Amino acid sequence: MKIYILILFGIFNGLSIAQENSKLPLGLPIGSSLQKSSLTHFELDSADIYQKVDSIMTIGIISQSFPGAQILITKEGTIIFHEAYGFHTYDSIQSVELNDIYDLASVTKILGPLPVLMKLIDEGKLDLDKPFSTYWKPWKHRRDKKHITLREILAHQAGLKPYIIFLNEVIKNNGRFKNRFIRTKSNKRFTNEAFESIYVKNRFNRKMYRMINRSEVSPEKKYTYSGLTFLLFPELISQLTGMPYEQYLEEEFYKPLGMKTFGFLPSTKHFPNTIVPTEIDTVYRHTLTNGWVHDENASLLGGVSGNAGLFGTADDVAIIMQMYLQNGLYSGNRYISEKTLKEFTRVQYPKNENRRGLGFDKPYLNNSTFSLVDAYPTPEVSQNSFGHSGFTGTFVWADPEHQLVYIFLSNRVYPTRKNRDIYDLNIRSALQQVFYQAFDNAKQLKP
Repeated sequence: MKIYILILFGIFNGLSIAQENSKLPLGLPIGSSLQKSSLTHFELDSADIYQKVDSIMTIGIISQSFPGAQILITKEGTIIFHEAYGFHTYDSIQSVELNDIYDLASVTKILGPLPVLMKLIDEGKLDLDKPFSTYWKPWKHRRDKKHITLREILAHQAGLKPYIIFLNEVIKNNGRFKNRFIRTKSNKRFTNEAFESIYVKNRFNRKMYRMINRSEVSPEKKYTYSGLTFLLFPELISQLTGMPYEQYLEEEFYKPLGMKTFGFLPSTKHFPNTIVPTEIDTVYRHTLTNGWVHDENASLLGGVSGNAGLFGTADDVAIIMQMYLQNGLYSGNRYISEKTLKEFTRVQYPKNENRRGLGFDKPYLNNSTFSLVDAYPTPEVSQNSFGHSGFTGTFVWADPEHQLVYIFLSNRVYPTRKNRDIYDLNIRSALQQVFYQAFDNAKQLKP
């Protein structure tokens, strides 16, 4: 019997981490469109929710699925739950705080390049159904790529290769760096700082682009997750906007939205917030990775990429997810058209058994018919819901039908990425289910 079943019945209630209270502590107000309140505002049994969440989080920590994590829930534009659990590492020295900054890993895809792509579509600078080679010129000369559309790419329906390990290009067989690509000191040809005392050749990004351009394409058009083009999108965005990708995101989205810590390269920005570490890297950095992107491909691009590299607090993530939930509106300002946002969050190729939206992850097709262990992310989410997960242990999900945002931030890759218990124990799905079931119970109790 799966341990998640035991979790939901609160068998490990005696190992509670968070303080039990009939009134839950409030999250911080994170923008004029998001308010704060308690679960009792929605007539929820907060003591029961605390008991179940505590039990699940306790299981996650004592099984070493992750040393610590935090959860943020919004309902109808209101933060109703924001709690931190455990520690940054298993030495139990630095406790998780609500304003900690996390490496968001692949959640970057939907919070970095994707909002810009949507905005460029609104402006008529991109078209989902034109060949991507219209915009990315090297593909015009690739017979297997020149007709692939942006829609197919974003829905992972293009047959592109899932991943290329570019780290293999910079490390010798003996584990040492190739001097022509990596230096321990910066100079005018090596200014991209990937980590402390690791500088990547400025033109190495061109090598990455060439390898992606030349990569094989499957002739069979079926769902295969590929993050390769998200390494290209920042360069494409810079070409189309005439502004560096990072700067464009900051000026068009993050600053206007009021996101205080969101962005790339947090270790260079001197935030007062603590940055949660990720993995003790034994191959590339040979030390604990903290304040620098965990993903090696993003690292070789100097930490600024479209596949990974974003860092931020749960508060900041909630802001942009709430903007999505509100069809592109936040605090009275429109960032993305409702039409475009609804198109991106719609399942694109259901007849091909592909559940994906455009960039966004979606529930399994017929998800409501499955049990928790077989569903994704949990059986109760609506088919209109969307989100994304991250390799470091992050997960974000928005549900327009239920007006609910669920954010889970952890560093499950500490001390090693080999730990997969967060998946095997269904931790994130079980937590998400607690809140859906709580709202269902509250409905049933109403006269």
